[in-house]
Amino acid sequence: MTTYAQAGVNIDAANEAKRLISAVVASTHGPEVLAGMGAFGGAFALGPVLADCAQPVLVASTDSVGTKVLIARATERFDGIGQDLVNHCVNDILVQGARPLFFLDYFAAARLDPAQVAQVVGGVARACREAGCALLGGETAELPGVYAEGAFDLAGTVVGLVDRDRMVTGAGIEPGDAVIGLRSTGLHTNGYSLARRVCDLLGYDHRPAALGGLTLADALLAVHRSYVPDHETLWQAGITVKGMAHITGGGLAENLPRTLPGGCGALLRRGSWPVPPIFSFLVEHAGLSERETWRVLNMGVGMVLVVASTDVPRIRTLLPDADLIGEIVAGSDVRVE
Repeated sequence: MTTYAQAGVNIDAANEAKRLISAVVASTHGPEVLAGMGAFGGAFALGPVLADCAQPVLVASTDSVGTKVLIARATERFDGIGQDLVNHCVNDILVQGARPLFFLDYFAAARLDPAQVAQVVGGVARACREAGCALLGGETAELPGVYAEGAFDLAGTVVGLVDRDRMVTGAGIEPGDAVIGLRSTGLHTNGYSLARRVCDLLGYDHRPAALGGLTLADALLAVHRSYVPDHETLWQAGITVKGMAHITGGGLAENLPRTLPGGCGALLRRGSWPVPPIFSFLVEHAGLSERETWRVLNMGVGMVLVVASTDVPRIRTLLPDADLIGEIVAGSDVRVE
């Protein structure tokens, strides 16, 4: 053995991947980025973004896209999962009122394919631009022996900023408040181990009649929606959001309680929002129980807002696909009736 490549690590492939992504990464940078790709550490100047922030609070989140990467690999459709990653992380800090500042991604594979890396990171950069945050840096790792041949993983970290007085904490929520659901585009980034058990046998090019002409791949790889534009619309309109919940693993049943104060539960009304057909398809073919359905899948609701009931008409005017899905009640659990 005379080269590192013979041991399974191709430095030239890594360098080519970095060359291919350098332009899209740079496209997310503004003057606040002092050091980005190529530096040992990214550097972001906070001064410009602190002008209207009396008590700045940094909010951070790390996540991955889970086993959705296996469907992307099986169908060779890679650009969407980069967007999924950013939007998932950004939504997580959005529930506390934070706006994203910068993002760091981590791509690891048994063997690097520069073109594949470029597609994935291109999606990351696109979502960063749409969210108004910088893709500050990251890591591209070739790890033979850790990952099976052909496998890869994708994770990332976002850091955002919120003024302490503007943090969304849920503390002011009380019985009688309204529960607004913002629609999901599909599974987002949760429930894919279940989906693969159902769909691997059918094939991802299968077109069930229930999906109205879409293939299973089309439905399952729909990009995780970002709710930053919705939050910005409400913020600009001066509407107070008392609490927010990003509906990820655990579904409505386990994520909504995370924003509720003691003594408050929620009553959700079945049929008050549209459920994308991919959910009914999966529930039927997997034979999921009622309890598991609401714990595993978002069932068409990607973000929940808790607001004063008097604000509902205005919110529904500003956000046409916002649905009144229930209300806050005394108690501690989330019920769907």
